[in-house]
Amino acid sequence: MSLTHTPYDTLLPANLRALQAEIEGYAREYGLDFYETIFEVLDADDLNEVAAYGGFPTRYPHWSFGMQYEELKKGYDYGLSKIYEMVINNDPCYAYLMRCNHVVDQKLVMAHVYGHCDFFKNNQYFAHTNRKMMDEMANHGNRIRRYAEKYGEDEIEKFLDICMSIDDLIDAHSVAIKRREEISRYDFSPEKDEEDARPTRFKSKAYMDEYINPKAALKAEEDERRKLKEAA
Repeated sequence: MSLTHTPYDTLLPANLRALQAEIEGYAREYGLDFYETIFEVLDADDLNEVAAYGGFPTRYPHWSFGMQYEELKKGYDYGLSKIYEMVINNDPCYAYLMRCNHVVDQKLVMAHVYGHCDFFKNNQYFAHTNRKMMDEMANHGNRIRRYAEKYGEDEIEKFLDICMSIDDLIDAHSVAIKRREEISRYDFSPEKDEEDARPTRFKSKAYMDEYINPKAALKAEEDERRKLKEAA
């Protein structure tokens, strides 16, 4: 599933842009404080597709997303369910409207979205969440695709099946629990361990390790330490 070839403009039409500006003005007058909100208008099939991905347009490839899409599509086709909108906790916030909704529905939904966005930004429950989840999800998808090319699709799918089998067993609040001192993922300073005789290795991403910690330099340092130890 991919929206990269969507054959229509997903931006708000002129009449909905005017309504958005008006509704946003009312929301701010009432004291709501929210991130920039970007609305996109999708057809029912595409909206069901994004919903199957959990609200994110780009995810890693897995059969379970197709299964969720089929469930949503059949529910819509049979008149059993309908998605009026989706809004994503992100900065900026992204919200999706269904193209076939009546204008009065779109007005109600846009007003509803601004309530969500204010809640995302200011409620303590969401304070610890990643505000760049769109980028994070896209990065996850690219990483899984690279692994699939390297190890094979069957092997990666088997691994994902195992991971997703325990998905519902993970404490949803665990991300907010601090069990140890936080270390920034972007902290690449040298590890400090004076008593460690191993060569100095700097923290790095896997794809940069051979450049940041070249094998020749590590071996030279190890040889130098061994000579000093033997001389002592």
